Amino acid sequence: MNRPILTADQMRSAEAASGVPETELMERAGKALAEAIHLFIGPRPTLVLAGPGNNGGDGYVAARHLAARGYDVRVAALAEPASDTARWAASQWAGPVEPFVEARPAEILVDCLFGTGLTRGLETEIAGRLTELVDGSVVAVACDLPSGIASDDGSTLSTVSDYDLTVTFGALKPSHCLMPAKQHLGRLVLADIGIAAESNWFEIGAPQIPPLDPAGHKYDRGLVHCLAGKMPGAIALAARAAARAGAGYVRVSTSRAIDGLPAAIVQTDTAVLNDPRVGCLLVGPGLGDIPQVLTLALTAPRPIVIDADAIGLVGEPERLHGHDVILTPHEGEFVKLFGELEGSKPERALAAASRSQSVVVYKGPDTLVASPDGRLGFAPPAPAWLASAGTGDVLAGIIATMRARGLPPFEAACAGVWLHGSAAERAGPRMIADDLIAAI
Repeated sequence: MNRPILTADQMRSAEAASGVPETELMERAGKALAEAIHLFIGPRPTLVLAGPGNNGGDGYVAARHLAARGYDVRVAALAEPASDTARWAASQWAGPVEPFVEARPAEILVDCLFGTGLTRGLETEIAGRLTELVDGSVVAVACDLPSGIASDDGSTLSTVSDYDLTVTFGALKPSHCLMPAKQHLGRLVLADIGIAAESNWFEIGAPQIPPLDPAGHKYDRGLVHCLAGKMPGAIALAARAAARAGAGYVRVSTSRAIDGLPAAIVQTDTAVLNDPRVGCLLVGPGLGDIPQVLTLALTAPRPIVIDADAIGLVGEPERLHGHDVILTPHEGEFVKLFGELEGSKPERALAAASRSQSVVVYKGPDTLVASPDGRLGFAPPAPAWLASAGTGDVLAGIIATMRARGLPPFEAACAGVWLHGSAAERAGPRMIADDLIAAI
Protein backbone atom coordinates (compact mmCIF):
# COMPACT_ATOMS: atom_id res chain seq x y z
CA MET A 1 0.00 0.00 0.00
CA ASN A 2 1.33 3.43 -0.98
CA ARG A 3 0.48 5.87 1.82
CA PRO A 4 -0.35 9.37 0.50
CA ILE A 5 1.80 12.36 1.44
CA LEU A 6 0.25 15.83 1.70
CA THR A 7 1.84 19.22 2.26
CA ALA A 8 0.50 21.39 5.06
CA ASP A 9 -1.70 23.36 2.64
CA GLN A 10 -3.00 20.19 1.00
CA MET A 11 -3.83 18.74 4.41
CA ARG A 12 -5.82 21.83 5.35
CA SER A 13 -7.70 21.62 2.05
CA ALA A 14 -8.45 17.92 2.59
CA GLU A 15 -9.77 18.65 6.08
CA ALA A 16 -12.00 21.44 4.74
CA ALA A 17 -13.26 19.23 1.89
CA SER A 18 -14.11 16.39 4.26
CA GLY A 19 -17.17 18.18 5.61
CA VAL A 20 -16.31 17.02 9.13
CA PRO A 21 -16.52 19.83 11.72
CA GLU A 22 -13.14 21.03 13.00
CA THR A 23 -14.06 20.13 16.55
CA GLU A 24 -14.79 16.55 15.52
CA LEU A 25 -11.51 16.26 13.61
CA MET A 26 -9.66 17.57 16.66
CA GLU A 27 -11.49 15.12 18.90
CA ARG A 28 -10.52 12.23 16.62
CA ALA A 29 -6.90 13.38 16.42
CA GLY A 30 -6.50 13.86 20.16
CA LYS A 31 -8.14 10.53 20.90
CA ALA A 32 -5.85 8.81 18.39
CA LEU A 33 -2.81 10.47 19.97
CA ALA A 34 -3.84 9.23 23.40
CA GLU A 35 -4.45 5.73 22.07
CA ALA A 36 -1.03 5.60 20.42
CA ILE A 37 0.66 6.73 23.64
CA HIS A 38 -1.23 4.13 25.64
CA LEU A 39 -0.27 1.31 23.27
CA PHE A 40 3.34 2.49 23.07
CA ILE A 41 4.18 2.79 26.78
CA GLY A 42 1.16 2.52 29.08
CA PRO A 43 0.22 4.60 32.15
CA ARG A 44 2.98 6.80 33.54
CA PRO A 45 3.03 10.42 34.75
CA THR A 46 2.50 12.57 31.67
CA LEU A 47 3.17 16.18 30.74
CA VAL A 48 1.33 17.57 27.72
CA LEU A 49 2.77 20.76 26.21
CA ALA A 50 0.02 22.77 24.51
CA GLY A 51 0.75 25.47 21.98
CA PRO A 52 -1.72 28.21 21.00
CA GLY A 53 -2.87 26.62 17.73
CA ASN A 54 -4.73 23.49 16.73
CA ASN A 55 -1.73 21.32 17.58
CA GLY A 56 -2.19 22.50 21.14
CA GLY A 57 -5.90 21.74 20.84
CA ASP A 58 -5.04 18.14 19.96
CA GLY A 59 -2.98 18.10 23.15
CA TYR A 60 -5.88 19.17 25.36
CA VAL A 61 -8.05 16.42 23.86
CA ALA A 62 -5.29 13.83 24.29
CA ALA A 63 -4.81 14.92 27.92
CA ARG A 64 -8.52 14.39 28.59
CA HIS A 65 -8.50 10.89 27.09
CA LEU A 66 -5.30 9.91 28.90
CA ALA A 67 -6.73 11.13 32.21
CA ALA A 68 -9.84 9.05 31.56
CA ARG A 69 -7.56 6.01 31.25
CA GLY A 70 -6.09 6.72 34.66
CA TYR A 71 -2.95 8.60 33.66
CA ASP A 72 -1.57 11.27 35.97
CA VAL A 73 -1.67 14.12 33.43
CA ARG A 74 -0.49 17.71 33.63
CA VAL A 75 -0.94 20.30 30.88
CA ALA A 76 1.55 23.12 30.38
CA ALA A 77 0.43 25.89 28.02
CA LEU A 78 2.77 28.07 26.03
CA ALA A 79 0.00 30.63 25.52
CA GLU A 80 -3.76 30.96 25.55
CA PRO A 81 -5.53 29.05 22.73
CA ALA A 82 -5.69 31.27 19.64
CA SER A 83 -8.34 29.53 17.51
CA ASP A 84 -11.98 28.76 18.21
CA THR A 85 -11.33 25.03 17.86
CA ALA A 86 -8.37 25.10 20.23
CA ARG A 87 -10.41 27.14 22.72
CA TRP A 88 -13.15 24.51 22.51
CA ALA A 89 -10.63 21.73 23.21
CA ALA A 90 -9.17 23.63 26.18
CA SER A 91 -12.65 24.15 27.62
CA GLN A 92 -13.18 20.37 27.67
CA TRP A 93 -10.07 19.82 29.81
CA ALA A 94 -11.06 19.74 33.46
CA GLY A 95 -7.56 19.59 34.94
CA PRO A 96 -5.16 22.38 35.84
CA VAL A 97 -3.04 24.24 33.29
CA GLU A 98 0.42 25.47 34.27
CA PRO A 99 2.74 27.88 32.45
CA PHE A 100 5.14 26.23 30.01
CA VAL A 101 8.15 28.01 31.48
CA GLU A 102 7.40 26.59 34.95
CA ALA A 103 6.66 23.01 33.88
CA ARG A 104 8.55 20.18 35.53
CA PRO A 105 9.56 17.09 33.53
CA ALA A 106 7.44 13.94 33.51
CA GLU A 107 8.11 10.36 32.42
CA ILE A 108 5.99 10.88 29.28
CA LEU A 109 6.44 14.18 27.44
CA VAL A 110 3.86 14.98 24.75
CA ASP A 111 4.92 17.85 22.46
CA CYS A 112 1.84 19.61 21.10
CA LEU A 113 3.43 23.05 20.83
CA PHE A 114 3.67 23.43 17.04
CA GLY A 115 2.83 20.92 14.32
CA THR A 116 2.47 21.30 10.58
CA GLY A 117 2.66 24.73 9.00
CA LEU A 118 5.57 26.03 11.09
CA THR A 119 7.57 28.56 9.04
CA ARG A 120 10.11 29.91 11.51
CA GLY A 121 12.24 28.56 14.31
CA LEU A 122 11.28 28.53 17.94
CA GLU A 123 12.45 31.36 20.15
CA THR A 124 15.70 30.46 21.89
CA GLU A 125 14.12 30.33 25.35
CA ILE A 126 11.27 28.10 24.16
CA ALA A 127 13.59 25.76 22.24
CA GLY A 128 15.91 25.44 25.22
CA ARG A 129 13.09 24.74 27.65
CA LEU A 130 11.58 22.14 25.30
CA THR A 131 14.95 20.39 25.04
CA GLU A 132 15.19 20.25 28.85
CA LEU A 133 11.72 18.70 29.13
CA VAL A 134 12.42 16.13 26.39
CA ASP A 135 15.73 15.22 28.00
CA GLY A 136 14.01 14.87 31.38
CA SER A 137 11.45 12.38 30.08
CA VAL A 138 11.59 8.61 29.64
CA VAL A 139 9.50 8.72 26.45
CA ALA A 140 9.05 11.79 24.25
CA VAL A 141 6.05 11.90 21.92
CA ALA A 142 5.43 14.44 19.13
CA CYS A 143 2.02 15.39 17.82
CA ASP A 144 2.20 15.60 14.00
CA LEU A 145 5.88 16.66 14.04
CA PRO A 146 8.43 17.59 16.68
CA SER A 147 8.24 21.34 17.30
CA GLY A 148 10.87 23.15 15.25
CA ILE A 149 10.49 21.13 12.04
CA ALA A 150 9.11 22.54 8.79
CA SER A 151 6.42 20.20 7.49
CA ASP A 152 7.07 20.38 3.75
CA ASP A 153 10.81 20.20 3.10
CA GLY A 154 12.37 18.23 5.96
CA SER A 155 14.32 21.15 7.35
CA THR A 156 14.84 21.87 11.03
CA LEU A 157 14.09 25.50 11.82
CA SER A 158 15.65 25.37 15.27
CA THR A 159 17.28 22.80 17.53
CA VAL A 160 15.22 19.59 17.55
CA SER A 161 15.58 16.74 20.02
CA ASP A 162 15.17 13.07 19.20
CA TYR A 163 11.69 11.75 19.95
CA ASP A 164 10.59 8.17 20.59
CA LEU A 165 7.19 8.36 18.91
CA THR A 166 5.55 10.71 16.41
CA VAL A 167 1.81 10.48 15.75
CA THR A 168 0.33 12.17 12.69
CA PHE A 169 -3.18 12.23 11.27
CA GLY A 170 -4.93 11.67 7.95
CA ALA A 171 -1.82 11.53 5.77
CA LEU A 172 1.94 11.63 6.06
CA LYS A 173 3.68 14.96 5.52
CA PRO A 174 6.84 15.34 3.40
CA SER A 175 9.05 15.90 6.44
CA HIS A 176 8.10 12.50 7.83
CA CYS A 177 10.15 11.04 4.98
CA LEU A 178 12.86 13.66 4.43
CA MET A 179 16.18 14.34 6.11
CA PRO A 180 17.16 15.80 8.46
CA ALA A 181 13.66 15.84 9.96
CA LYS A 182 12.91 12.13 9.84
CA GLN A 183 15.90 11.17 11.98
CA HIS A 184 14.21 12.90 14.95
CA LEU A 185 10.81 11.17 14.74
CA GLY A 186 11.34 7.80 16.38
CA ARG A 187 8.53 5.41 15.54
CA LEU A 188 6.03 7.03 13.17
CA VAL A 189 2.31 6.28 13.52
CA LEU A 190 -0.31 7.42 10.99
CA ALA A 191 -3.80 7.64 12.51
CA ASP A 192 -6.97 7.51 10.43
CA ILE A 193 -9.29 10.41 11.31
CA GLY A 194 -11.73 9.93 8.43
CA ILE A 195 -10.22 12.19 5.79
CA ALA A 196 -9.90 11.11 2.16
CA ALA A 197 -6.27 11.90 1.36
CA GLU A 198 -5.23 11.68 -2.30
CA SER A 199 -1.95 12.83 -3.77
CA ASN A 200 0.62 12.20 -6.50
CA TRP A 201 3.15 12.07 -3.65
CA PHE A 202 3.25 8.92 -1.56
CA GLU A 203 5.36 6.65 0.61
CA ILE A 204 6.43 3.66 -1.48
CA GLY A 205 4.76 0.44 -0.37
CA ALA A 206 5.35 -3.21 -1.19
CA PRO A 207 5.33 -3.66 -4.99
CA GLN A 208 2.98 -5.69 -7.11
CA ILE A 209 5.45 -7.77 -9.13
CA PRO A 210 4.02 -9.58 -12.15
CA PRO A 211 3.47 -13.27 -11.33
CA LEU A 212 5.43 -15.91 -13.17
CA ASP A 213 3.68 -17.65 -16.04
CA PRO A 214 3.59 -21.39 -15.29
CA ALA A 215 3.99 -21.99 -19.02
CA GLY A 216 6.62 -19.29 -19.48
CA HIS A 217 10.35 -19.48 -20.18
CA LYS A 218 13.44 -17.55 -19.09
CA TYR A 219 12.92 -14.68 -21.53
CA ASP A 220 9.39 -14.15 -20.21
CA ARG A 221 11.00 -13.36 -16.84
CA GLY A 222 13.16 -10.69 -18.45
CA LEU A 223 16.63 -10.45 -19.93
CA VAL A 224 18.91 -7.88 -18.29
CA HIS A 225 22.00 -6.95 -20.31
CA CYS A 226 24.78 -5.28 -18.30
CA LEU A 227 27.60 -3.27 -19.89
CA ALA A 228 30.92 -3.60 -18.09
CA GLY A 229 33.72 -1.05 -17.92
CA LYS A 230 36.98 -0.49 -16.08
CA MET A 231 35.97 -1.84 -12.65
CA PRO A 232 34.42 -5.31 -12.95
CA GLY A 233 33.44 -5.64 -9.30
CA ALA A 234 30.67 -3.06 -9.50
CA ILE A 235 29.00 -4.51 -12.60
CA ALA A 236 29.34 -7.97 -11.04
CA LEU A 237 27.36 -6.81 -8.02
CA ALA A 238 24.69 -5.31 -10.26
CA ALA A 239 24.45 -8.42 -12.44
CA ARG A 240 24.20 -10.74 -9.45
CA ALA A 241 21.51 -8.51 -7.94
CA ALA A 242 19.57 -8.59 -11.21
CA ALA A 243 19.67 -12.38 -11.22
CA ARG A 244 18.61 -12.69 -7.56
CA ALA A 245 15.82 -10.16 -8.07
CA GLY A 246 14.18 -12.54 -10.52
CA ALA A 247 15.49 -11.89 -14.02
CA GLY A 248 15.22 -14.98 -16.19
CA TYR A 249 18.50 -14.26 -17.94
CA VAL A 250 21.37 -11.91 -17.08
CA ARG A 251 24.12 -11.18 -19.58
CA VAL A 252 27.28 -9.10 -19.15
CA SER A 253 29.24 -7.58 -22.02
CA THR A 254 32.88 -7.53 -20.97
CA SER A 255 36.21 -7.50 -22.75
CA ARG A 256 37.72 -9.75 -20.08
CA ALA A 257 36.27 -12.49 -17.91
CA ILE A 258 34.95 -11.34 -14.54
CA ASP A 259 35.93 -13.64 -11.70
CA GLY A 260 33.33 -14.69 -9.18
CA LEU A 261 30.21 -14.32 -11.28
CA PRO A 262 27.81 -17.27 -11.02
CA ALA A 263 27.92 -19.59 -14.01
CA ALA A 264 24.26 -18.78 -14.63
CA ILE A 265 25.23 -15.21 -15.61
CA VAL A 266 26.43 -15.20 -19.21
CA GLN A 267 29.61 -13.29 -20.00
CA THR A 268 30.17 -12.23 -23.60
CA ASP A 269 32.74 -10.10 -25.42
CA THR A 270 30.08 -8.73 -27.76
CA ALA A 271 27.26 -6.31 -27.03
CA VAL A 272 24.19 -7.46 -28.94
CA LEU A 273 21.98 -4.62 -27.77
CA ASN A 274 19.41 -4.74 -30.55
CA ASP A 275 18.33 -8.19 -29.36
CA PRO A 276 14.53 -7.85 -29.05
CA ARG A 277 14.58 -10.20 -26.07
CA VAL A 278 16.49 -7.66 -23.95
CA GLY A 279 14.09 -6.26 -21.38
CA CYS A 280 16.48 -3.71 -19.92
CA LEU A 281 20.04 -2.48 -20.34
CA LEU A 282 22.15 -1.50 -17.35
CA VAL A 283 25.09 0.83 -17.81
CA GLY A 284 27.28 2.70 -15.33
CA PRO A 285 28.43 0.55 -12.40
CA GLY A 286 32.23 0.41 -12.63
CA LEU A 287 32.15 1.97 -16.08
CA GLY A 288 34.83 4.59 -15.61
CA ASP A 289 35.43 7.27 -18.24
CA ILE A 290 34.26 5.35 -21.32
CA PRO A 291 31.60 7.56 -22.92
CA GLN A 292 31.24 5.39 -26.01
CA VAL A 293 29.67 2.64 -23.89
CA LEU A 294 26.87 4.98 -22.83
CA THR A 295 26.50 6.16 -26.43
CA LEU A 296 26.18 2.54 -27.54
CA ALA A 297 23.47 1.92 -24.96
CA LEU A 298 21.51 4.99 -26.03
CA THR A 299 21.52 3.81 -29.66
CA ALA A 300 19.66 0.65 -28.67
CA PRO A 301 15.84 0.87 -28.64
CA ARG A 302 15.62 -0.75 -25.22
CA PRO A 303 14.78 0.48 -21.70
CA ILE A 304 17.92 1.62 -19.88
CA VAL A 305 18.99 2.06 -16.27
CA ILE A 306 21.79 4.64 -16.14
CA ASP A 307 23.76 4.48 -12.91
CA ALA A 308 27.02 5.61 -11.33
CA ASP A 309 29.79 6.66 -13.76
CA ALA A 310 27.43 6.73 -16.75
CA ILE A 311 25.39 9.54 -15.15
CA GLY A 312 28.41 11.82 -15.33
CA LEU A 313 28.83 10.99 -19.02
CA VAL A 314 25.31 12.01 -20.07
CA GLY A 315 26.31 15.66 -20.53
CA GLU A 316 23.04 17.49 -20.96
CA PRO A 317 19.84 15.97 -19.50
CA GLU A 318 18.00 16.81 -22.72
CA ARG A 319 20.11 14.15 -24.43
CA LEU A 320 17.86 11.55 -22.82
CA HIS A 321 14.65 12.81 -24.41
CA GLY A 322 12.94 10.10 -26.44
CA HIS A 323 14.68 7.31 -24.55
CA ASP A 324 13.17 4.98 -21.95
CA VAL A 325 15.52 5.83 -19.07
CA ILE A 326 15.72 5.40 -15.31
CA LEU A 327 18.49 7.50 -13.73
CA THR A 328 19.84 6.60 -10.28
CA PRO A 329 22.05 9.48 -9.05
CA HIS A 330 23.29 10.10 -5.54
CA GLU A 331 23.71 13.74 -4.49
CA GLY A 332 27.07 14.33 -6.20
CA GLU A 333 25.99 12.69 -9.45
CA PHE A 334 22.70 14.60 -9.35
CA VAL A 335 24.47 17.95 -9.09
CA LYS A 336 26.95 16.99 -11.81
CA LEU A 337 24.13 16.27 -14.26
CA PHE A 338 21.48 18.82 -13.27
CA GLY A 339 23.46 21.54 -11.50
CA GLU A 340 22.49 23.25 -8.26
CA LEU A 341 18.71 23.30 -8.58
CA GLU A 342 16.65 25.44 -6.22
CA GLY A 343 13.95 24.26 -3.86
CA SER A 344 13.39 21.29 -1.58
CA LYS A 345 14.61 17.82 -2.45
CA PRO A 346 11.14 16.82 -3.78
CA GLU A 347 11.06 19.94 -5.95
CA ARG A 348 14.57 19.27 -7.26
CA ALA A 349 13.76 15.65 -8.01
CA LEU A 350 10.64 16.55 -9.98
CA ALA A 351 12.47 19.32 -11.86
CA ALA A 352 15.18 16.84 -12.85
CA ALA A 353 12.64 14.27 -14.03
CA SER A 354 10.88 16.90 -16.11
CA ARG A 355 14.08 18.25 -17.61
CA SER A 356 15.47 14.83 -18.54
CA GLN A 357 12.09 13.28 -19.34
CA SER A 358 13.32 10.30 -17.33
CA VAL A 359 12.43 8.64 -14.08
CA VAL A 360 14.93 9.86 -11.48
CA VAL A 361 15.85 7.83 -8.40
CA TYR A 362 17.42 10.56 -6.25
CA LYS A 363 19.35 8.42 -3.78
CA GLY A 364 20.30 9.13 -0.19
CA PRO A 365 19.03 8.49 3.33
CA ASP A 366 15.74 9.92 2.03
CA THR A 367 15.60 8.42 -1.48
CA LEU A 368 12.95 9.81 -3.84
CA VAL A 369 11.60 8.44 -7.11
CA ALA A 370 10.38 11.19 -9.44
CA SER A 371 8.43 10.82 -12.67
CA PRO A 372 8.11 13.43 -15.44
CA ASP A 373 4.32 13.25 -14.98
CA GLY A 374 4.58 14.65 -11.42
CA ARG A 375 4.37 11.48 -9.39
CA LEU A 376 6.80 11.29 -6.49
CA GLY A 377 7.58 8.24 -4.39
CA PHE A 378 9.25 8.63 -0.99
CA ALA A 379 11.29 5.65 0.19
CA PRO A 380 10.00 4.04 3.39
CA PRO A 381 12.41 3.93 6.33
CA ALA A 382 15.53 1.91 5.49
CA PRO A 383 18.43 0.83 7.70
CA ALA A 384 21.36 3.21 8.07
CA TRP A 385 23.73 0.34 7.27
CA LEU A 386 22.75 0.60 3.61
CA ALA A 387 25.39 3.34 3.44
CA SER A 388 28.24 1.09 2.33
CA ALA A 389 30.17 0.48 -0.87
CA GLY A 390 28.35 -1.34 -3.64
CA THR A 391 24.80 -1.08 -2.37
CA GLY A 392 23.95 1.41 -5.12
CA ASP A 393 25.12 -1.11 -7.73
CA VAL A 394 22.80 -3.66 -6.16
CA LEU A 395 19.88 -1.21 -6.36
CA ALA A 396 20.57 -0.58 -10.04
CA GLY A 397 20.50 -4.32 -10.73
CA ILE A 398 17.20 -4.78 -8.91
CA ILE A 399 15.60 -1.88 -10.77
CA ALA A 400 16.82 -3.25 -14.11
CA THR A 401 15.16 -6.57 -13.35
CA MET A 402 11.88 -4.93 -12.38
CA ARG A 403 11.92 -3.06 -15.70
CA ALA A 404 12.82 -6.21 -17.64
CA ARG A 405 9.98 -8.04 -15.91
CA GLY A 406 7.57 -5.58 -17.53
CA LEU A 407 6.89 -2.96 -14.87
CA PRO A 408 6.66 0.60 -16.26
CA PRO A 409 9.68 2.81 -15.50
CA PHE A 410 8.28 4.64 -12.45
CA GLU A 411 6.79 1.49 -10.94
CA ALA A 412 9.99 -0.46 -11.62
CA ALA A 413 12.08 2.17 -9.83
CA CYS A 414 9.71 2.26 -6.84
CA ALA A 415 9.69 -1.54 -6.63
CA GLY A 416 13.48 -1.62 -6.70
CA VAL A 417 13.77 0.95 -3.91
CA TRP A 418 11.34 -0.95 -1.69
CA LEU A 419 12.99 -4.34 -2.31
CA HIS A 420 16.43 -2.84 -1.69
CA GLY A 421 15.44 -1.48 1.73
CA SER A 422 13.60 -4.65 2.67
CA ALA A 423 16.64 -6.78 1.79
CA ALA A 424 18.86 -4.56 3.94
CA GLU A 425 16.60 -5.13 6.95
CA ARG A 426 16.96 -8.89 6.51
CA ALA A 427 20.71 -8.71 5.89
CA GLY A 428 21.38 -6.96 9.21
CA PRO A 429 23.84 -4.32 10.37
CA ARG A 430 26.99 -6.31 9.56
CA MET A 431 26.07 -6.63 5.89
CA ILE A 432 28.16 -5.72 2.91
CA ALA A 433 26.76 -5.38 -0.60
CA ASP A 434 27.31 -9.08 -1.31
CA ASP A 435 25.17 -9.98 1.69
CA LEU A 436 22.47 -7.62 0.47
CA ILE A 437 22.22 -9.59 -2.76
CA ALA A 438 21.71 -12.83 -0.83
CA ALA A 439 18.84 -11.21 1.10
CA ILE A 440 16.84 -10.02 -1.93
